[in-house]
Amino acid sequence: MSSEQIGSSSYPVALSAEQWRERLSPAEFHVLREGGTERPGTGEYEEVREAGTYACRACGAELFTADTQFDAHCGWPAFWAPTDSAAVELLEDTSLGMRRIEVRCARCGSHLGHVFEGEGFPTPTDQRYCINSISLRHSDDA
Repeated sequence: MSSEQIGSSSYPVALSAEQWRERLSPAEFHVLREGGTERPGTGEYEEVREAGTYACRACGAELFTADTQFDAHCGWPAFWAPTDSAAVELLEDTSLGMRRIEVRCARCGSHLGHVFEGEGFPTPTDQRYCINSISLRHSDDA
């Protein structure tokens, strides 16, 4: 996946690659704009938070809440549903020789991670939104 695949013209927040590079660190740019993945177990939000919301680190759109986060023991933050289904965009991803569903921010098109189904987690949706910590920014809503 390359930055050319994460287009800038079809989203409400549309910036050039150069503008995104000015806003994001090199690691953030790699994951959010180039579809990279942070190493498992290295992100700041892997541990379940008791309260708060998670927003897109690139544009600030609210994506997930702590109420839907669960411990999937997978090395990345896991959620069973987004705040609103319109907050994320789901796209088929056939990279790495397998079929997965990529999750992107619907507001800016930034890569967030992938969603998996049917893994047997005791959640209301039987889905695991496996999201890169570096794609998120947590805030307490206390």
